[in-house]
Amino acid sequence: MKSMLLAGVTAILVPFSVSANAQEQSSAAQEPSTSLGDIVVTARRSAETLQDVPVAVTALSGDFIERQNISDPTDVPNFAPNITIEQQPSSLSAATIYIRGIGNNEPSAVSEQGVGVYLDGVYLARAAGAVFDLIDLERIEVLRGPQGTLFGRNTIGGALQLITKKPANDMAVTAKAGYGRFNEWYARARLDTGYILGDVLKASIAYQHREGDGYVDNILTPARQDPGSLNADSLAIGLQADLGDVTVNYSFDYDNRKGTPAFFQIVAATPQAQDYYSQSPSFGGAPFLVSPDRQGTVQQAGFTDRNGDFRYGSKTRVHGHALTINYDAIPELTLKSITGYRKFFQDTILNLSGNGVLRGPVVDFTSPTLVSVQDVVPYTGNNAPQKQWQFSQEFQALGKVGDFNYLLGMYYFYEKSSEYNQQALTILAPPAALDFYGFPVGTGAAVAAANPGLATVGINATPVQAFGGTSQSMALFGQVSWKPASLDEKLEVTLGGRHTADDKTIYLAGDVFPVQRGRRSFDNFSWLASVSYEVMDDVMLYGRVSTGYRSGGINPRGGTINGFDPEKATSYEAGIKSQWFDNRLRLNLAGYMTDYDDLQVQQFAAGSGGATSLIVNAGKVRLSGFEAELTAAPFQGFQIDGSVGYVKHNYKTFLFRDPGTNTVLDVADEARPLYTPKWNVHVGAEYSHPIGGGDTLVRLRGDYSYRSKIYFNALDNTAPFNEQIVSPSQTNVKARLSVEGIDLGSGKLDVGVWGDNLLNQQRLVYGIDFGALGFAGATFNKPISYGIDAKIAF
Repeated sequence: MKSMLLAGVTAILVPFSVSANAQEQSSAAQEPSTSLGDIVVTARRSAETLQDVPVAVTALSGDFIERQNISDPTDVPNFAPNITIEQQPSSLSAATIYIRGIGNNEPSAVSEQGVGVYLDGVYLARAAGAVFDLIDLERIEVLRGPQGTLFGRNTIGGALQLITKKPANDMAVTAKAGYGRFNEWYARARLDTGYILGDVLKASIAYQHREGDGYVDNILTPARQDPGSLNADSLAIGLQADLGDVTVNYSFDYDNRKGTPAFFQIVAATPQAQDYYSQSPSFGGAPFLVSPDRQGTVQQAGFTDRNGDFRYGSKTRVHGHALTINYDAIPELTLKSITGYRKFFQDTILNLSGNGVLRGPVVDFTSPTLVSVQDVVPYTGNNAPQKQWQFSQEFQALGKVGDFNYLLGMYYFYEKSSEYNQQALTILAPPAALDFYGFPVGTGAAVAAANPGLATVGINATPVQAFGGTSQSMALFGQVSWKPASLDEKLEVTLGGRHTADDKTIYLAGDVFPVQRGRRSFDNFSWLASVSYEVMDDVMLYGRVSTGYRSGGINPRGGTINGFDPEKATSYEAGIKSQWFDNRLRLNLAGYMTDYDDLQVQQFAAGSGGATSLIVNAGKVRLSGFEAELTAAPFQGFQIDGSVGYVKHNYKTFLFRDPGTNTVLDVADEARPLYTPKWNVHVGAEYSHPIGGGDTLVRLRGDYSYRSKIYFNALDNTAPFNEQIVSPSQTNVKARLSVEGIDLGSGKLDVGVWGDNLLNQQRLVYGIDFGALGFAGATFNKPISYGIDAKIAF
């Protein structure tokens, strides 16, 4: 650990910041530069250079995304500080996203996120559809800290902006294909029409197919259905009409995925569960696998879905439309409209047992002994359909009056979502305890008498969890910046505010009878105040106070209507943005302290009716830390870049209802940070050099990233295997060597070879503690991988 911290401190003293590196890489047709160019971002909903924005933001360019083969948002944390994005087990498209210690790990179709994800300015409401193939992106922006004024609710931790490439002015064709380990390959192509119909309309269309075998061998399936396998098709269409003072941009994206999610293996079990499931081979079932080490060859049972089909894999579809209209009414005023419609569908085989077909003794009233040997399963199911659609409309007015720049806006959002989860699990109990599980009085004694020596019996259960709801949100917002000309616009003072009204409904069905219906409404005012000053050329100091909130709601996991209030955050941030040595060195620093109140905490609620799950506003924490990003170009063709992030949690209160005594305790001193490493470090280096006397160059890049350990549960007393499923500190090393700009007729060819996880480290990446079911499991990272790719452009 000390060596890792030393690496982090060293990284502050040497060049780093992929945000600069990503945007400023020269193309193969250009001479490598020693100067770091400007980076354009839209962190304040309008185009500004990165160094002029008093916001902690990292930007990755489309060229960098492509060269690094960043296929979806889960790769972003390797290059940006204080952000965690992990793909959730059993899903091909669900992600858990945290920034500076704030986010949400609840995957349900009605749960609000803590980090807002935006595609071309349109909010993606559900994290269940946040993992999709990134094709034709112009850049990715990571905004850290509450963004409640300009981006609205559910950006309490920050925002992740995905911006697609707009159609090019001239006709162009590009194609790229790659092949790697585990029979993974992809092919994609993009066509830009250039201007058609005079200089009015231009269009682009891009398509990608990606597939691969899994990286864990399930001996029950062919390789194309192994865990980690994927077959995905993605389509992106863009249209732009230039109509004088009016510019219209339309984009369509579509992502269709089929495959088997990463293998979820059991890493720890209670002695009772270990003894019970280990008997499986003696009953003709599969051996029981429980191991803390990443497995390569396994058995993973399938499941009969809602349509009666036995299968192993999952599928998801997400598509969306975005229409943006800009009207330059006068030089000092631009009117903008952003209209969005999105739809999501998921059909998931849960595969959270990490074993083949297990067999064991279960309660069976048709048997003379009240027990028979049957198939048993720690936990699996079919979550289908999980679906959601949303519509949003935003109007903005961006203008300038004298020394004042302003943005005024209105926002409307509506969505409808639902989920139907057919589960299968085996509850383990000693025969004497059966009377406490709802069986007729005397069942336990009868089973014990008829089965002498039986220590544990299984209870096969097939609960159904079904729910759905609607969400409607309306907001008015505005922001004004004062940059006095009398001070040469070196000083900027900004004030902003946003009023939001939310209305939410929910219904609880499935095993809940009769159907329960509930409704909650919320109001919030978020605000921002910031001051920045250019103390010298290319050196800006800034300070800001910003607020945000995560909407309240109604618990979808309970048997009754259980409402909870919004979470709120107030963040205090100070930073410096600077460029030195004739723009050969860029250093950006930010320090922050965030008061995070009314945390939505899931708790047990014990009483005469038994134990259920509640969500209550029971937590309060102070988060503090810093980020540092730096890029240096010490000589022509060479750059070093990287970042360091640090997050400290200090829980003020964390209320917990003891299920045994039904008393509420403050366990703040025991609570752990969720999905957030204390330290994260990235260092990259790249060298490019022309060869052959033309436009061709060779490029070599290497990247090292490190993060400290991550917890997936706040309290050990509600997660007995919490320490066994900690994601330990981990490093990743990747490299790429490419030759770019090779003349090929009228086109240019790029060829590259790459490797990832070059140290072949075994890394637990996501854990779930099933507590009362007697086990915990996790997914692990992909082993060392490598491949080759080629791109041609005309």
